[in-house]
Amino acid sequence: MTKKNLLRFGSVLGIAVLGAGALAACSSADPLDNNSGGSDEPESGGSIVVGSQDYYSNEIIAEIYAQALEAGGYDVDRQMRIGQREVYMPEIEDGKIDLFPEYTGNLLQYLDADATATESQEVYDALAEAMPEGVRVLEQSEASDQDSYVVTKEFAEANDLTSIGDLAGIDGLTLGGNSELEVRPYGPEGLKSVYGVDVAFTPIEDSGGPLTVKALMDDQVQLVDLYTANPVLAGGDLVVLEDPEALFLASQVVPLASDAVDDEAAAIIDEVSAALTAEDLVALNARSVDEEAAAPTIAADWLAEEDLA
Repeated sequence: MTKKNLLRFGSVLGIAVLGAGALAACSSADPLDNNSGGSDEPESGGSIVVGSQDYYSNEIIAEIYAQALEAGGYDVDRQMRIGQREVYMPEIEDGKIDLFPEYTGNLLQYLDADATATESQEVYDALAEAMPEGVRVLEQSEASDQDSYVVTKEFAEANDLTSIGDLAGIDGLTLGGNSELEVRPYGPEGLKSVYGVDVAFTPIEDSGGPLTVKALMDDQVQLVDLYTANPVLAGGDLVVLEDPEALFLASQVVPLASDAVDDEAAAIIDEVSAALTAEDLVALNARSVDEEAAAPTIAADWLAEEDLA
C-alpha cells in the first residue's frame, strides 16, 4: 500500500467510522428470528443493555453480541460508542450496562496497575480475580486487538528497527495516540522504564484511525499506537515493532457481564467468543474500512456465516 493509498484509506475509514456510529445511534433493527423455533422467551428483568467503546471494531463485536442475544429471544438495548474505559467502566460498575466487549490485558492494567501477568491465560485468570463486584468476565476469545507500537517501513529501514528497544538513543521521537495513552503503563513512562526509550507525546484522538496513520506517514510523529487487528497493517508500509519485554500485556477479546446476563445468555455469548478468531476480527474490520459497511450489517453477515443466528 502506497502513501497515497494510505491517505485514501484514512479518508474512507473516517467516513466508515462516522457512518457506523450514526447507524448504531439510530438503529432499532428488528430482532433476528430464533433458530430454535420456540416462542418462550427467557425470563429476565428487562432488556439486556449492550454497550461498546467509541471504536468501530469494538462496536462490531458489541453488535454481534446484541444480535446473537436477539436470536436467542432476548430484548436488547444498544448503547454504542460510549467512549473510552474511563467513561464506560463506571457505568458498567453501576449496573447501567450489562454486556460489553473488552480486552483482557488493557482492562487488567486499568483495574490493577501492578499486575504482573503477561501471557494470555494468566492475564485472563488475573482479570477474573480483579473484576469489581457485580461484574464478571465470560469466556475470552481467540481474537485479539491489542496495542502495538508502529513505525513507517521507511523509518524502520533507516534506523535498523525491529523491536521497541531499538528506538533507544534516537533523538527527537514523538509518540502519537489517544490522550489517555500518555498516562497508560505502556505509554511514555513505560517506554522509558522498560526499554530506555525517550519520547515526546502528541494526542491524536481517533483510536489509531486515519488521523493517526496520516500523522505517522507525514512524519508529524515517528511512533504510534495501533491495534493489531487494524487492516491498515496489512498494507506493507508500516512495521509493528516487536515487544520482547511484554510492555503490552496479551489482550484477548473478552465480554464483561453483569448479573442481568443469565446463564442462558452467557452461553450464547460464550459460543460467539469460541467462534471469533483473530483472522475473523481483521476481516470484520476490513469490511468497515474497505466496504464502508455498517456494524449491524457486518455483524449479521458474520453470525449467518457461523450459523449462530
